[in-house]
Amino acid sequence: MGKLLSVNVGRARPTEHSDIGATAIDKRSVEHRVTVAAPGPRGTEGSSGSGIVGDRVCDHRHHGGDDQAVYAYSREELDLWERELGRELPNGVFGENLTTLGLPTTDALIGERWLIGPEVVLEVCATRIPCRTFAGWLEEQGWMKRFTQRALPGAYLRVITPGEIRAGDELTVLSRPAHAVTSGVVFRALTLEPDLLPLLLDVEALGPHQRKHAERRVR
Repeated sequence: MGKLLSVNVGRARPTEHSDIGATAIDKRSVEHRVTVAAPGPRGTEGSSGSGIVGDRVCDHRHHGGDDQAVYAYSREELDLWERELGRELPNGVFGENLTTLGLPTTDALIGERWLIGPEVVLEVCATRIPCRTFAGWLEEQGWMKRFTQRALPGAYLRVITPGEIRAGDELTVLSRPAHAVTSGVVFRALTLEPDLLPLLLDVEALGPHQRKHAERRVR
């Protein structure tokens, strides 16, 4: 069992590090209860793109939608980066909606389901691939290469059962599939270890965008 340390939301801000000139990667922790609901397919008109009500996704072409509804990163992984970078990294700084404790998100299996609080159920379904907006936000030299080599991507989740959550809620893993494909394995397959790509093809819960990418490269 883990704990939800914080729920983090962001609003659109101008940036020169995005093709569309705006980003909501600057997530800030909120103390009130927050509604979680499926945002609809990526690019749905009128949708914020995020599964966290009050949060925003700016680049709807590459981010958001049902299969990237919620992004989670663990406090343990942030602490590792704090030591490596020599700087403070507050909850939400990686653009994550959920900062967890006691649950290493990179090791979460694709298809694994989490219960947060008494009602919300989320399913791990994709990995995070770093982009230049992320690099520009952190202002770390060679960040995309460094993040890729470290292979601690966290995890994207889809909403199975909507409801409300807040910081301090218990986080319970309800079920795990029989395979061994974690978010970290997906990340490594799509970046530096293409020999792992065939493992992704039989994982039903993997988001369609990353599944299609794997299929194209295997063929």
